[in-house]
Amino acid sequence: METGNAMSGDENMANAIRYYSTNRKLEPTDKMVPIGSTVSFREALMMGQAPDEGLFMPDRIPAISREAIAALRGRPYGEAARLVMEAFLAEDISPEKLDACIGSAYTFSVPLEQVVAGKYIMRLDQGPTASFKDFAARMMARLMSLMKGHETRLNVLVATSGDTGSAVGDAYRGVAGINVYILYPRAEVSCRQKKQLDTLGENVQAISIAGKFDDCQDLVKQAFADPSLHGLNLTSANSINFGRILPQIIYYVYAYAQLAAPGEQIVFSIPSGNFGNALGCEYARRMGLPVRKLVMPVNENDEFSRFLETGSYEKISPSRACLSNAMNVGHPSNLARFFDLYGGTVDRNGRVHAYPDLQAMRKNIFSVSVSDQDTRATIKRVYERYGVVLEPHGAVGWRGLEAYLDATGDDALCVSLETAHPAKFPEAVAEAIGLKPELPQSMKDLDKKTGEPILMDNDYEAFRTYLSGLM
Repeated sequence: METGNAMSGDENMANAIRYYSTNRKLEPTDKMVPIGSTVSFREALMMGQAPDEGLFMPDRIPAISREAIAALRGRPYGEAARLVMEAFLAEDISPEKLDACIGSAYTFSVPLEQVVAGKYIMRLDQGPTASFKDFAARMMARLMSLMKGHETRLNVLVATSGDTGSAVGDAYRGVAGINVYILYPRAEVSCRQKKQLDTLGENVQAISIAGKFDDCQDLVKQAFADPSLHGLNLTSANSINFGRILPQIIYYVYAYAQLAAPGEQIVFSIPSGNFGNALGCEYARRMGLPVRKLVMPVNENDEFSRFLETGSYEKISPSRACLSNAMNVGHPSNLARFFDLYGGTVDRNGRVHAYPDLQAMRKNIFSVSVSDQDTRATIKRVYERYGVVLEPHGAVGWRGLEAYLDATGDDALCVSLETAHPAKFPEAVAEAIGLKPELPQSMKDLDKKTGEPILMDNDYEAFRTYLSGLM
């Protein structure tokens, strides 16, 4: 990185990664980002979504050497974070400022728990809101605070199916110059998730929508595209913002470095809803991580698993309510990025303009739909057989890994992700194994907190009127 710091400003700009829109190849409109037009990381971070409603993508993917990955063995998580973040941001942020962001963001453990020989669970549930979303949200909040400038006030819009909102709210709470508005589906979050969302307070406001997660996501996307709201400096902390994707590359590099022999191939199973987490693994593979297979199990919202099977994509609307509620997504936003990486284009409404290279996707990705019945059975079976407690999302991940191994007979090193603490879903866990999970320290005072959401219909005009009142 010393060489980069010695460069002139012009040289830094020439070497910096730029970001383009996934919709750049569509028919021109007055909002179209032309082919060849790119923005800086800071611009992509602040805008969240591209003006043409596409998602920002890096124009090149930096490589990390296997020697650098191997050197992380036994080292703290922050060193893996530095390796990945510097690869993308060396020309955008000084090493000292990046280290400060990393040091304050990652203050919790990342357990890798062996279930059986060669098969592990990575517990991403040790952060302040007991969700994997803490990893990306905390880093993103620090990057945004660092890069926004003192005079700029930002309004962050977040659609959540459960865990994203509380993680983002906790990460941004108290950050000067940034207000956060979190939309969640009123009837499809757990009691503890709702309590976390409603009681964040300070500069964070929860908005309870009478609808589905996809409705919340659509309201947010409409607001970004609404010219009457441009004076609000709207941005997103959902995974439509590349600032949320980048930190999610890190834990795949970290897990591999801790578990794998140099050059050994690995299988990751990632319970998938809006696909931001799985996208992090796809980028890690393209950076040089020896990922044999990216397993992307979904719940009963099976639009992606059906696409891989049939070659035809059809979104699910309305999305189906399942136990693994953070995955109740009928058209994943980050599918647009997956399509782009494999040569295709799909827009935010689920319309396919160009299909990706399906053969290449099938080579690298495996997906299966896991029913609620199988989710419950997996929680029960894994606890009885191995003494391991999973919540519904982690159970979908483990069952998806089992399905992949059954289908292929693969004997590779495997890591399945547990994306939320079992105590966030006490009813589902207790029903399956007769055990009420103990609350993590971060949630022990939750019941004492107070706060109320704003109640709103699934109506864009009502949402636009509310946002207009913030000007």
